[in-house]
Amino acid sequence: MAASHLLDDREDDGPNGSCQVMVMMEERTHPQATPCGNQVDDKPKSTKRLQGFRKALRKNQDYSRISKPSSSQLPSEWWKTGIAFIWAGFNLVLTTVMITVVNERVPDKSVSPPLPDKFFDYIPRVEWAFSVTEVNEMILVALWFVQWLFLKHRAIVGRRVFFLQGMLYLYRIVTMYITTLPVPSMHMDCAPKLYNDSHGKIKRVLQLLSGGGLSTTGSHLMCGDLLYSGHTVMLTLTFLFIQEYSPRSCRWRCYHGFCGLLSATGVVCILVAHKHYSIDVVVAYFITSRLFYWYHTMANNQALRDSPHNYLNRTWWNWVFNFLEKNVKTPVPCTFSWPLSLPIRTTGEMSTEVREGRLEVYLNGTFYSADSYWASDDKEVRLEFEITDAI
Repeated sequence: MAASHLLDDREDDGPNGSCQVMVMMEERTHPQATPCGNQVDDKPKSTKRLQGFRKALRKNQDYSRISKPSSSQLPSEWWKTGIAFIWAGFNLVLTTVMITVVNERVPDKSVSPPLPDKFFDYIPRVEWAFSVTEVNEMILVALWFVQWLFLKHRAIVGRRVFFLQGMLYLYRIVTMYITTLPVPSMHMDCAPKLYNDSHGKIKRVLQLLSGGGLSTTGSHLMCGDLLYSGHTVMLTLTFLFIQEYSPRSCRWRCYHGFCGLLSATGVVCILVAHKHYSIDVVVAYFITSRLFYWYHTMANNQALRDSPHNYLNRTWWNWVFNFLEKNVKTPVPCTFSWPLSLPIRTTGEMSTEVREGRLEVYLNGTFYSADSYWASDDKEVRLEFEITDAI
């Protein structure tokens, strides 16, 4: 027995914006040889499964509905993304100001030599290693930016990125200010202290911002911004977002592995270059990963948000989370679309936009998915698949 299924990709006018899966059953008999006088009714398991599937469809009037997130469940709300962007930018500027302030407090190497570090005891310094860190960081940021541009729900994902970046900048401001560590290596040359020269300090802040805070661009010559490592934050955060908002298929696992290798190599090279103490890197990874996981645990579990026993609601920034995620009622699916609407010329003078479609079926506890395709919005699309005995 085989069954041919047709899926109509048009959305109906229902409140949930769901699609219909039309199913048409075609029976094909397979004669089986049995001993004379002993008729045995031994149906294969696949036949019984298909018959049960057909009965369930008849009970539901020959069609079943597959719910998908509607626009009301995942509103873009770009204005919230703008607020999150301002939050991240504000804390970035404060971070550069704090680096300038802390540089004035760093003790001289002759008075306070570097603290003992177990990693430095076994791994000698490699001068070019920190350049590898910054190159890897720039590659990861560029890859994430391109990936983010093609996400369908880029507004929601964008404000999550900006909020978490702002939070990590804020925490770093606090840790840098309350604890000023001596330089981790005698090779480090810090910018001279300016004391009461406010004009010079403002110039350093602008120089640090213009160069992206990278030593490669020659903008970061100050010391004291050790606890915790800002490079580790960026390497970890970009990889976590790349992994979270991309498919889990085999083809994408190679991409995940490549990005994970860039991130891990960059973090190790920070220590190999003796630019940070080991504790700076460990604390940076722990704070970044925990904050990312806490936020997404609450964002992807609606029941957890409303539970009185959810202790994650006791975080001081929970009210900001509720503001940003108030209208996001479902986990954000990993769906891609063009950043801008691309016009397609048709046979007439009318131009239409393209859309992405993909067939996804959940049957007998197994999820089946076909490759995505692109089609113009004004075309009716039908996707066909077949249930065989192999399933």
